[in-house]
Amino acid sequence: MNFNHLQAGKPSLVTRAERLPECIDSRHLPPRRHASMAQDLITQRLDRGPLICAEGFLFELERRGYLSAGEFVPEVALLRPDALEALHRDFQHAGSDIVQAFTYNGHREKMKVIGKEDLLEPLNRAALKIARKVADEKAGNLMAGNISNSNVWDPEDPVSQQSVRDMFDEMVQWAVEEGADFIIAETFYYAGEAEAALEAIKAKGLPAVVTLAPMAENRMIDGPGIVETCVALEQKGASVVGLNCFRGPDTMLPWIQQIRDAVACHVAALPVTYRTTEQEPTFFNLSDHQGCGCPAPHGRPFPTALDPLFCNRYELGAFARDVHAQGVNYLGVCCGASPMHVREVAMAVGREPEAAQFAERMENHFMYGSHDRLPDHIAALGEKA
Repeated sequence: MNFNHLQAGKPSLVTRAERLPECIDSRHLPPRRHASMAQDLITQRLDRGPLICAEGFLFELERRGYLSAGEFVPEVALLRPDALEALHRDFQHAGSDIVQAFTYNGHREKMKVIGKEDLLEPLNRAALKIARKVADEKAGNLMAGNISNSNVWDPEDPVSQQSVRDMFDEMVQWAVEEGADFIIAETFYYAGEAEAALEAIKAKGLPAVVTLAPMAENRMIDGPGIVETCVALEQKGASVVGLNCFRGPDTMLPWIQQIRDAVACHVAALPVTYRTTEQEPTFFNLSDHQGCGCPAPHGRPFPTALDPLFCNRYELGAFARDVHAQGVNYLGVCCGASPMHVREVAMAVGREPEAAQFAERMENHFMYGSHDRLPDHIAALGEKA
């Protein structure tokens, strides 16, 4: 196959934008956009209004029984492709415009950990093909390849850095060959690794969305500041920069505000669905203050006993409205996400996904509703129920 069209001009990629629905809201454009900035596909789409990106595949597929918590390797792409395709469709139905190939943790190092390195390329290609298929079936959808934190990057070890670069290079190449519209590089807590991911994507001529996941020290582990790193990524050619994962709405929001003020490119905001706090800013060390009588055997709620710490759907909707009002158009939900959360984000910024037809209608509830057919003596039970 000839991939020359994927180089810097990317003219043939832009043709996918012709499928953009006319209903996209164009009110919220990012501030200070430079007229000279390259208008790649993802930038064009975001300039016209918000795009929704569903993440959170690891947690949701673990809940559904298709991968193992702890190791979190996406073997589901090979073992149960029907289950992965179904989740893509559920997220799509809920309002996700971006079908992100589920290759998070599908890199060579993780496959070595589980002793299945020989399945690395088949797993990646299977996930990419599924995502491309689902995206192509809905007008206006985009398909994103995915690379992510390797968990072996060492800023003091050039050998480890080169191994990570090699992993990025092969995964981006497979994504190019399977027709990705752009690449999401996500969940980086080392600035150097984020920059290496961006370099791998730019080398193949695709647009890059790069999102950081700072840990509780509120800086990148290798030293740079969060906002400083986003500025550097923009300067190096990222189409979108921002944050995903680790932080819930309350502890992600202040950083998104600072990033939006500091960069001219589009900004991404994809929190986890858990109530992180200033004292516990990431979900890794959240405490279950309710004092559950059957705590997780590994001694902390993360990752399998976070259920009591969920945000409700309205909290995710409020976060989406807040950041969108600041000019953030790349919106989504990360770990903990269900289709319900994605729908809430989409509707909060004025979108009407297919799932909107099943949004709540509490006026028809048998006890708390207001419909004139609801008997008074049943409604009176509401305070006693």
